[in-house]
Amino acid sequence: MEIRTLRYFLAVAREENMTRAAQLLHVTQPTLSKQLKSLEDELGKKLFTRHSFSIKLTDEGMLLRDRAEDLVEMADRIEKEFFSLDDITGGELYLGLAESYQIRLIAKQIHSLKLRFPDLKYHITSGDTEQVIDKLDKGLLDFVVLAEEPDKSKYEFIPFPEEDIWGVVMPSDSPLVKKKAVKVNDLIGLPLFCSGQSWEKDIPLWAKDKMDKLHLEGSFKLSYNASLFAKEHLGYLLTFDKLIDTSPESGLAFRPLSPKLTTRLYLVWKKDPTFSPIADRFLEQIRQW
Repeated sequence: MEIRTLRYFLAVAREENMTRAAQLLHVTQPTLSKQLKSLEDELGKKLFTRHSFSIKLTDEGMLLRDRAEDLVEMADRIEKEFFSLDDITGGELYLGLAESYQIRLIAKQIHSLKLRFPDLKYHITSGDTEQVIDKLDKGLLDFVVLAEEPDKSKYEFIPFPEEDIWGVVMPSDSPLVKKKAVKVNDLIGLPLFCSGQSWEKDIPLWAKDKMDKLHLEGSFKLSYNASLFAKEHLGYLLTFDKLIDTSPESGLAFRPLSPKLTTRLYLVWKKDPTFSPIADRFLEQIRQW
């Protein structure tokens, strides 16, 4: 199975049309059809269902798509890293980041590194712990930022210098704005927004035996998107402080939780990593923050 064939397969899966995919790949349609037929023969599975004007993936095709995306991404990364081994002015850096105002510290380090190595290119992935750890384990990311302490047997890590403070983002005309802090009883019966991961792991630590009285209206991976719903009076967002603009003109307000709930962030990488030169330099800087 060749990487080139997987690129062909992914192009057809993405376009759902053989003609468009062939045009994008700059190959003839018969050549593309032959490559895909060869791939199906090699795997012994039907990957596509062909219709009059479109092509759809079979269940086996969807499984291959998920695996092929990782393989092609890794092949691209290997190629870029080897090209950059002798490049003293840059390189490729891959990071998976949680949401926090402290991500500014990562941005500062990248800015500092880019002054020394102007051809540095960095790639940022966002996602929950499960998603970014999976990419880290597969070697698709150099570092990830997690909002929970990682497994010490598998990873090395550096804690961020501060803790993130939990609170509620709400419309500025909400009755809860009059409070200095929000308690569990204040939220009972209200529609709440939160990330699925935090609703399962963080909020129960705060709500304790009253957790079953809280109502999750909707889950969001990005707090900014959830804040737009909160602004429209659809619910109250549980999130970190300083993530959302709650200035007087924003139409939103933030109040901390009581009792206080905090989360520590960690910069994480695999034990005994094989880093690119630029990733090594990035870590050197991070160790000094």
